[in-house]
Amino acid sequence: MGFQFLVLSSSFTGNLLVMKRNKFLSSICCQCELHMRSGKRYSDRIIRPSICCSSAKKDHNAPDGIKLSDAKIIYSVAAAMGHNQEAHPESHFRVPAIVSGLEKSKLNSKYRGSEIIELENFAPASVDDIARVHARAYVSGLEKAMEQASEKGIIYIDGSGPTYATATFPSKRGIPFLAMQKAHMLMEIISIRTQAKQVRMTFEESLVAAGAGISIIDSVVAASKTSQDPPTGFALIRPPGHHAIPRGPMGFCVFGNVAIAARYAQHVHGLKRVFIIDFDVHHGNGTNDAFYDDPDIFFLSTHQDGSYPGTGKFEEVGQGKGEGATLNLPLPGGSGDTAMRTVFDEVIVPCVQRFKPDIILVSAGYDGHVLDPLANLQFSTGTYYMLAANIKQLAKDVCGGRCVFFLEGGYNLKSLSYSVADSFRAFLGEPSLASEFDNPAILYEEPSAKVKQAIQRIKHIHSL
Repeated sequence: MGFQFLVLSSSFTGNLLVMKRNKFLSSICCQCELHMRSGKRYSDRIIRPSICCSSAKKDHNAPDGIKLSDAKIIYSVAAAMGHNQEAHPESHFRVPAIVSGLEKSKLNSKYRGSEIIELENFAPASVDDIARVHARAYVSGLEKAMEQASEKGIIYIDGSGPTYATATFPSKRGIPFLAMQKAHMLMEIISIRTQAKQVRMTFEESLVAAGAGISIIDSVVAASKTSQDPPTGFALIRPPGHHAIPRGPMGFCVFGNVAIAARYAQHVHGLKRVFIIDFDVHHGNGTNDAFYDDPDIFFLSTHQDGSYPGTGKFEEVGQGKGEGATLNLPLPGGSGDTAMRTVFDEVIVPCVQRFKPDIILVSAGYDGHVLDPLANLQFSTGTYYMLAANIKQLAKDVCGGRCVFFLEGGYNLKSLSYSVADSFRAFLGEPSLASEFDNPAILYEEPSAKVKQAIQRIKHIHSL
């Protein structure tokens, strides 16, 4: 099925956007500068630098004098500063808020030395990388639309929805796109690099985000060859990806970052069996669709029942050879920390142990937090600490510690930044500081009977 982008010749409020963005960039202190290679079209194959963890050679992507094998956390930052819509929840403030929170919490290499490494010199994903998941017609069409929009003005996506990079057509299995708002949202096509202030379009920003995740895969896999306890990876990236379907963008998402990384891990590193855990409050329908008939990629999603995009039912278990390799657990509204701890112990752990993956990837959405404005779960900062700590340990138990997190949702900047910081503490094996932020007084009783019923139902379906 085709798609269409509508390009408006009006410059809209471009000058105002630039003025606001410059003011914002000058007021924050974060290192979001990404060193991209020049002189290459994005349709060309990008050759990535090799990474060595031996004592004889330094790591190409790590700071001077630092070896990946010494690290406990390795992360990348792709803030997509130009991909922004005024007053939109998925804004260019999200990743800088996280980076600022890590700085305030002294959870970066400035304070932790070799324990925490930020990858800075990574390449954007190539079209070949993207095309392992998405139709080439979609990728080339989006690129051409960006080129046209750069000359004519602001670009709108043809469709109704809450994102400035989405479409209204159904997925390959006929699941309709469900609009959340009346108005079409804007896709901004210009960007200003954090320091150099060079123009970057949404298409380019999305390639950088996917490339940031791929580079973390490279680094974690390389470290795992010389260490039994390799660093946990975290791609602090946007636009998010788990709603993007194979033939188009959807739900704030342009390219399926975690899906692209999963295929990359298989094709480049020979990691045949990939387990994806998605704890975003919304169902990761794009990732679900990408691997629905694949027996070698297990997709497990926990999400709020009835939330956007209305997919992820109990009965969606995969098809063909992939039947049984998709698990969807819709949780009732109001589910919180107790529910998620039970889900982890009774559903996630036995699924992972039975599947025996070579690597675990995580779609880490922080919009299940009780303070998040877009849904109605009651996760706390401590919930995310628990998930991070337990998933890291699970990866160590079953797949040599190979584990990479990918940022998805999370729209309250304070709860987002605190929760990611506490995830970092979990990776380091340090105590949680969630009590400094969480307020138990705002929580209400979880629907324990409904949660128990949902867990028993999914355990029966999947013979857990």
